[in-house]
Amino acid sequence: MATQEMLFAGFGGQGILSMAKFLAYAGMDDNLSVSWLPSYGPEMRGGTANCSVILTDESVGSPIVISPDSLIVMNRPSLDKFEDSIKKNGLLIMDCDLVTREAKREDIEVIKIPAQTEAAKLGSTKIANMVLLGAVVAKTKIVEMDVLLGALRDHGKEKFFELNKKALEVGASYVK
Repeated sequence: MATQEMLFAGFGGQGILSMAKFLAYAGMDDNLSVSWLPSYGPEMRGGTANCSVILTDESVGSPIVISPDSLIVMNRPSLDKFEDSIKKNGLLIMDCDLVTREAKREDIEVIKIPAQTEAAKLGSTKIANMVLLGAVVAKTKIVEMDVLLGALRDHGKEKFFELNKKALEVGASYVK
């Protein structure tokens, strides 16, 4: 397995840190070396938030992700700030309901998902982050979906498990 360095970014309150956390838990459950490094502005909800996640079967040398293999963005300011940092041939997954421009890079793979719309169809826009996380896991195969679901069951709120599971499946369907 290759190392996967990811950066999740958006506004505070969108679940940026949560989706990164569940992926990190899944990596640990899969016996990978994991780094989870959140970063957010002082205003939290509504301010910018991003989180670096590294999953690898080697040692993690530094938790800081400067040039991610994958960038997951939930708003335009995050795309504006981090698009240029993605590694060549890297992956960009974006919520095209909230990111109001196309990616400029032509040397990366771009997956656009109307995550807000899909989450609303499931009953809550609060799970748009899980729609995107489903796409990330299905595309990168960094962990198996069953491992992610186990992490969600073990570390998330039980009352939201089924809804989050559906959101992950919807996101995964965008890359199949």
